[in-house]
Amino acid sequence: MSNARLAKRVALNRVNAVSYNEKLSPRLTLVLLSLGHFFVDLYSSALGAFQPALVARHGMSLTQAGVLGGVMVFSTSVTQPLYGFLSDRFRTKLFAALAPGFAGLFISALGLAPSYAGLLAMALIGGAGVSAFHPQASSRVTAGLGGGKGQWMAIFISSGALGMAIGPTYFSTLISRLGLGAAAFGAIPGVIVTALLLAFLPPVHGAGHAHERRFDWQPLLAVWKPLTILYFLVFIRSIVQITFAQLLPLYLHRERGMSLQSASYTLSLYLISGALGGFVGGHLSDRWGGRRVILISMASCVPFLALFFLTTGPLSVAGLALGGLTLLFTIPVNVVMAQELVPCQSGTVSALMMGFSWGSAGMIFIPLTGWASDHFGMQAALSSLVLFPIIGILLTLKLPKHL
Repeated sequence: MSNARLAKRVALNRVNAVSYNEKLSPRLTLVLLSLGHFFVDLYSSALGAFQPALVARHGMSLTQAGVLGGVMVFSTSVTQPLYGFLSDRFRTKLFAALAPGFAGLFISALGLAPSYAGLLAMALIGGAGVSAFHPQASSRVTAGLGGGKGQWMAIFISSGALGMAIGPTYFSTLISRLGLGAAAFGAIPGVIVTALLLAFLPPVHGAGHAHERRFDWQPLLAVWKPLTILYFLVFIRSIVQITFAQLLPLYLHRERGMSLQSASYTLSLYLISGALGGFVGGHLSDRWGGRRVILISMASCVPFLALFFLTTGPLSVAGLALGGLTLLFTIPVNVVMAQELVPCQSGTVSALMMGFSWGSAGMIFIPLTGWASDHFGMQAALSSLVLFPIIGILLTLKLPKHL
């Protein structure tokens, strides 16, 4: 073969390789970030499994246990806009890549904390790993994948929801079989995933040019009205979603006489149904549009959740599962709609939709529902939350019809 023909063949192979890598890279990013999301959210839901043993070891009051939970919610969720801003400002993959290992190391080791102050510090630091992951990962996951963004976002978000559902069982098993301190070994999968992300996650587009970027508020201000509506829609959904996830086992045990194990299984069913709901909602939004899916979600979850409180037995559990399924249709939908409104600040708006709204709803309504339960009973306090999606229906009607 002549040198000219050899050079031509080499050049053609390089072009084919580049074309293949361009097609593979977005799919690889989706797979890696979905894997990371699974483990990051697994760690974010671990505290409930640790709480009984931590209360016994440190002699904590229920107020102290609640403060510990509040610190975790603040660190994992409320701070996400800060990390969204930083990820938009500094174009490095380290925010997403380091997060699973960072969160895993500190949260899994809660049982090794020497004092209550140490617990608060470890929850704050470990939660930062959870918070840092979400804005950058959610803004990158659909990049380069073409149409069907709702479908791709649904895969990413459902992987996190599944991790959140499995987290309490994962750590309960470790603690019961190995002991509280040995639960630190639960960090191993997160560390492995961090190694995979560091090795194989493609670099962020525009990396190395942070000094050229300036955060611009103008794109956010230009769409402030629909963005604000989307924020409050997530806030309303999160009131029901997060408060149920925190208080449901206690309600089932105290009000319905379930064993703690049966109550935990029922919670897992609710969370897994929600994970499936996010996946279904993403597919539906690609077919019908996000606004219509939000309306369906807000309208259909109310009767199902009401069925849970008004009945008992299998019918009640079915109502809870279907309520969780339909309520969480909107998880990927809200994020994609916000990103399409402000594509140049996708990390920041993702943080607003996924973290800040979620965390602020939890920080306000978990303690408020606990207070209401003390004064009016858990049945009345929790069942009243079912009314909030009705407000969501009215808000959704204010969204532009093209969304």
